[in-house]
Amino acid sequence: MTAEREQESGTRSAIARRNVLAAAAAAPVLAGVGAHAARALPPPVRSKAGVALIEPVSTTEADWKGVAKALGRGGSLMRKTVFRTGFGRTDLHVVSRDVQVTAGLALGSHAAFIRYSDGSTLMMGDIVSTEDELQPMLDTMHAHGIRQTAIHKHLLAHSPDMWWTHVHGHGKDAAALAAGLREALDCTGTPAGVPPSKTPPPVDLDTAGIDRALGAKGSNDQGIYKCVFARRERISDGGLLLPAGSGATSAFNFQPLGHGRAALNGDFAMIAEEVHDVLKALRKGGIEIVELHNHGLTDEPRLFFTHLWAVDDAVKIAKALRSAVDCTNVTPTSIKAPT
Repeated sequence: MTAEREQESGTRSAIARRNVLAAAAAAPVLAGVGAHAARALPPPVRSKAGVALIEPVSTTEADWKGVAKALGRGGSLMRKTVFRTGFGRTDLHVVSRDVQVTAGLALGSHAAFIRYSDGSTLMMGDIVSTEDELQPMLDTMHAHGIRQTAIHKHLLAHSPDMWWTHVHGHGKDAAALAAGLREALDCTGTPAGVPPSKTPPPVDLDTAGIDRALGAKGSNDQGIYKCVFARRERISDGGLLLPAGSGATSAFNFQPLGHGRAALNGDFAMIAEEVHDVLKALRKGGIEIVELHNHGLTDEPRLFFTHLWAVDDAVKIAKALRSAVDCTNVTPTSIKAPT
């Protein structure tokens, strides 16, 4: 066990001992109050094994200034709990199946930071690198105690060779986590990044038809049409309760190719019992399967993800996706589209 893991384990053991002592001290007090008042106390959130989970806390933009400074760019605060920032690989010219892949379709690195009630911060992300950049980047992450939870592909036949690495960091110093990630990014050609345009280019697709087919309202993200679904279950990782929709989403990206056609790339989030039905539905709809893998090491429930690819009429692709989406326990993150 590394020193970092020993320290984290020791910290959690100490927290557990304090919780037991606090419960023992509170018992006489609770015994003296009425049954109605005792029932009014909110129960702790627990895992399936009965272990109390550490919950995320609300934050403000100001709470993440140190992280933004360490990363060298700002981000967005989602639902007051997740600070997220992205780094598109706009420096690369990647081609897959004769399609020039844009940063928004499949070449975007990102990191998300979540603050917890014990004062710690969780960092999760997905980092894009060329094959030549991969090993130095991994070595730098190791030097900063940042773990890798998946090293995989988002694309099939493509040039140059690219890899995607899911990362996991947890500690008391959020800015130190961000600084370690920034140093790892500096091992790659990832541009520092500029704030996204407030007026994205129009999406040359039948977006209303896509929405009807998927039963969800998508959004224009810098010229890429994106539709996202979140798992309905409560998800935890390493004793940390993840905010709704964090790290457990099915996301589908449509890159316009002209004349109503699109290149599809995306990610399906599934539990084990859903995997076979999803893969079968995707293939029946003519969608190619790229990867089947995990994003986490200690998530509960255990989640599996599959990356996919298709080039066809965008609405036709969306209809094929809908059959697979209906095999999973998800809900649209945006308003439900009319059918």
